[in-house]
Amino acid sequence: MSAYDDLMAHARETEALKQVLGRLGWDQETVMPRGAAAQRAEEMAAMEKVLHARRTDPRVGDWLNRAEPADEVQQAHVRELRREHERATRVPADLAAAIARTTSLAQGIWAETRAADDFAAFAPTLTEVLNLRRHEAAALAEGTDLYDALLDDYEPGETGASLSRIFDALRPRLVALRERILGSDRTPPKLSGRFDEATQMRLAADCARVFGYNFAHGRIDRAVHPFSSGQGLDSRITTRTDPENPFDCLYSTIHEVGHGSYEQNVDRAYLLTPLGTGASMGVHESQSRIYENQLARGRAFAGWLFAKLRETYGDIGVADADAFYAALNAVESGYIRTEADEVHYNLHILLRFDLERDLVRGALEVADLEEAWNSRFAADFGVAVDRPSNGVLQDVHWAVGLFGYFPTYTLGNVYAGCLFAAMQDGVPGWAAAMAEGDATPATGWLRERVQKHGSRYLPRDLVELASGAPISPEPLLSYLERKFGALYGL
Repeated sequence: MSAYDDLMAHARETEALKQVLGRLGWDQETVMPRGAAAQRAEEMAAMEKVLHARRTDPRVGDWLNRAEPADEVQQAHVRELRREHERATRVPADLAAAIARTTSLAQGIWAETRAADDFAAFAPTLTEVLNLRRHEAAALAEGTDLYDALLDDYEPGETGASLSRIFDALRPRLVALRERILGSDRTPPKLSGRFDEATQMRLAADCARVFGYNFAHGRIDRAVHPFSSGQGLDSRITTRTDPENPFDCLYSTIHEVGHGSYEQNVDRAYLLTPLGTGASMGVHESQSRIYENQLARGRAFAGWLFAKLRETYGDIGVADADAFYAALNAVESGYIRTEADEVHYNLHILLRFDLERDLVRGALEVADLEEAWNSRFAADFGVAVDRPSNGVLQDVHWAVGLFGYFPTYTLGNVYAGCLFAAMQDGVPGWAAAMAEGDATPATGWLRERVQKHGSRYLPRDLVELASGAPISPEPLLSYLERKFGALYGL
């Protein structure tokens, strides 16, 4: 066997073990007994030590030096494995295990303190998680920016500065659009009634099928915070239900279907290889957001979903498909990121991006985080945070150490804007098909342009190749201004 063959054989086993660790995480958030948390933390720490040992194995470095990739795909494999090996060798094994153990325990503590609305009780745990990630960032950064070192885990090639340039272009027009909408004289209607939660789950499965989710290789479960897990032949999603708000369940599901379908649609030749997953969290988010927003919150699909809900529940408090479309896209200053409308959503992310960058860099400490959050939220949204579960405790990300993850949500929206502009030109019949409950023309275009490539291309390269244009926030902003201008008569 050549050095490249040895390298790939080792990588496939590592990827398989990585999926086992991911399954432990899925189980923890869905069906694990509450009393198993301490044992699960040790299990995940042990698995992380095994993975770290494999990634830092001296043979990997030797194989990388001697590998002679024969084509572009093999070059991409070597690129990804070299990046993984170099990052892993900078982080001590004990630190990697400690992060896995601590974040596993922190997830349960976060859920309990969130339910109790007690940030002070969670602060010591968050401080421990943050300190571990700061140590990891220092090992990875080697004297450069700590936040950039963590961001590279989720969005290779980006920096805090590069993201700030995009976000600085977004903020003024988002704020201006928000003010114009909230100052308009139009008040969108609201759904009314109670919506059986078991029925919501059946409707969620119907929506998942419309958007191409393959239940032979996936499943839907419930979780406090919806997420997706796995790849290839086993890609699972979760959702949540609210008897007064079916949109939360249905659109959380469609969002996660975007993630899950991406993983299911990666070229099977890449299965259990470094290319067998999404190119980055930003690209991943582009798929979930375009499924959820441009496609599922569009007028065409809204008409189909309105008929489905009326057939299932009877009177739902809105008279027709146009009123339903307006209700579905109502703009309100709410507390919760995952429930935010398209206009407010990125403002939620920009808040988190600035706060977490300060946390990692040491400009903000956990003891001052709640006050910093509440002050920034009041300034950005004009509303005072009433309790921690509506504020600093609402997201699980920091509890599980995902510092650097949040900005990929807004980057994903920017990518989605670029892709949607190209898709409209490339698939002229997509809207008519959506009106019939058929997302295949749109999702098929995304599968061929983006999803099947996995991690073969770097994130920006992939989106620019798919959309045929440089990355820019302009398509997203134009889409938002056009859509909500029409809805609110601006």
